Amino acid sequence: MIFGTLGRYFFRRYLLTTMWFFLGVIGIVYLVDFSETAGRLSGLPGYTVTGGLVMTAVRLPLIMQQTVPFIALFVGMTVLIGLNRKYELVVTRAAGISVWQFMSPFLAGAFLLGVLVMTVLNPLAAWGQRQAAIVESNWRGEGSAPNAAPQVPWLRQISSGDDAVIGAHTVLENGTLLMDAVFVHFDSTDHIILRQDAASAKLEDGYWLLKNVVERRPGEVAARKDEVRVRTNLKQDFVQQRLTAPETIGFFDLSSRIDAAKSFGIPTKALETQFHSLLSQPLLLVAMTLIAATVSLKFSRFNQSRSVILGGILSGFVLYVVTVLVKAFGSSGVVPPFVATWIPVTVALALGATILLHQEDG
Repeated sequence: MIFGTLGRYFFRRYLLTTMWFFLGVIGIVYLVDFSETAGRLSGLPGYTVTGGLVMTAVRLPLIMQQTVPFIALFVGMTVLIGLNRKYELVVTRAAGISVWQFMSPFLAGAFLLGVLVMTVLNPLAAWGQRQAAIVESNWRGEGSAPNAAPQVPWLRQISSGDDAVIGAHTVLENGTLLMDAVFVHFDSTDHIILRQDAASAKLEDGYWLLKNVVERRPGEVAARKDEVRVRTNLKQDFVQQRLTAPETIGFFDLSSRIDAAKSFGIPTKALETQFHSLLSQPLLLVAMTLIAATVSLKFSRFNQSRSVILGGILSGFVLYVVTVLVKAFGSSGVVPPFVATWIPVTVALALGATILLHQEDG
């Protein structure tokens, strides 16, 4: 069916509708994200309107990646309702073509869209996320707040009797450059003896190079220094694996990063969850299309039942929320990554197929 004339026609309709949805969502997302970026970063010394437009553009793939499941849901509903209103599905059924045959082009289109998200959009999103972090850190310059809440995991090092905990606002260069870094040093009794707030901290061979440092010791006045070296036994490869966020790693690099992290004894739950989440993306979009079919295949010349359509939208939303929630469980190690990513998709596929079987084949 999918390679026949009718199958190619349905497949083209699906691709064309997907393209228009993507263009519309891109326009809306770009305007909203630019407004949010301008409001959040316009006060920084290096911010410009042109820079804001560029930053929004490089962030766009990451945001679009998150909207793709909903795009697949609404594309499936729009195409099937449109074909129903023009009697095209009625004629298709009258020709003796089953629902599984004429649905195959749409399911194939959803699967292809998932593959493109996994292999094209995700690497672009990972690259864009890194570039956006670099641009923002350049805008902040020396005027960034050293006490900003860390957005990356804290890292602990014990080197030559020095026990320190390291945090940062932004991680660049795969974890070897920390912006708005914080070094908190402890003595043997776990009391804080020194805090160092630095505009940047670069991991060199055997030491961290801190620049524009403010040092605070208990009971003493804060002291400013242009440059400070903090000894470390941490290796660059270890820090890269420890501090790099999974969202900034492209699909094709995840496998090697997982192997490298395991060799250092670093937990890989978050990386494995991200990898399996991307692998399951094509089947997730197929599940969304099946959900769309369950509420769109009933013939109606003028309009579909609003309650049925609303039920389909809510079902797709619930599936998306469940996948995100269980993914968080997988990243934290509460649930095995494979189970966290594949079980919701498998259940959704089974439910969608079951409902269609009940509706179409009794």
